[in-house]
Amino acid sequence: MNQLKRGMKMLMIFFVFVALMGGLFLYNQYKFKQAEVQYPPKGQFVTVEGIKLHYITKGSGKPIVFLHGGILNANDFEKVMEIAAEQGYHAIAFDRPGYGYSERPQTEEVTPAVQARLIHGALKELRIERPILVGHSWSGTMVLTYALSYPDDISGIVTLGAAMYKEGNPAENGDPISALVTTPVIGEIMLYTLLRSPLGTLMTEQMLKATFAPETVPADYRQATLALWLRPGQFKANREDVLAFPPASEEMSIRYKEIKHPMVIVVGDDDPFGTKEQAFRLKEDIPHANLLVLPHVAHMIPQNHPQLVIDAINTLIE
Repeated sequence: MNQLKRGMKMLMIFFVFVALMGGLFLYNQYKFKQAEVQYPPKGQFVTVEGIKLHYITKGSGKPIVFLHGGILNANDFEKVMEIAAEQGYHAIAFDRPGYGYSERPQTEEVTPAVQARLIHGALKELRIERPILVGHSWSGTMVLTYALSYPDDISGIVTLGAAMYKEGNPAENGDPISALVTTPVIGEIMLYTLLRSPLGTLMTEQMLKATFAPETVPADYRQATLALWLRPGQFKANREDVLAFPPASEEMSIRYKEIKHPMVIVVGDDDPFGTKEQAFRLKEDIPHANLLVLPHVAHMIPQNHPQLVIDAINTLIE
């Protein structure tokens, strides 16, 4: 009799667990779809190697290609692009593979070199010739990889609060959350049940505060992050990028001294992620680069200081 009661109790617990997980799954699906209705794609699509990439474009003139960091998408540069277009530039910003509305390759590890290859193919398809590349945060290594891989196809480089070296990177010795999220089965369960739960929202709020600190998080950026970043495909792409960064930067950084393009290295004096040290190190590797340390500026330069991005581009051209 006692065994029967214990069995019934375990069965009830199992059914409650299944019901809870099912409810979380359905709620998350609803929130994922709601997010894409609220924030539909604003730009156009180009297909490279069978992968659809979403991009937005404004203005005409000398082309400047903007590549975002690890949270959102091409819209990170929306304010920057408006100013660029007003000043006579042709601004193009991509959702990096797996972010926003861009697809992500499923048949190979998506390293900074792979992303640079896809962006290069997209620019060829769009007939964009010798642009200036602007890379924020994670994209620092990617734009430098691009410059080394396709040296004749760009005219200059601007890095913004960029990560270029394994040493000093937050994921230098691995990242437990990223490792868990990218684990088969367990990771999928987390992605489809927890992202839009109170736990996922709390984690995102804390991450945003840390990413913008000591500056404030713009309200519209917070809402867009809760909607778009907390989708399974984009969140997983971000965690894969976190894990891919240390080996990629370690491999490429030994070649940074080969870069001869005009370059401006921009970093906020209040950036909390060690990017000042990375900027100083890059300046040593590329002595001809112009180093700009911005007072009272933190990590999220494109979002909070769009005019300073344009100033750096004008410095490069001048």
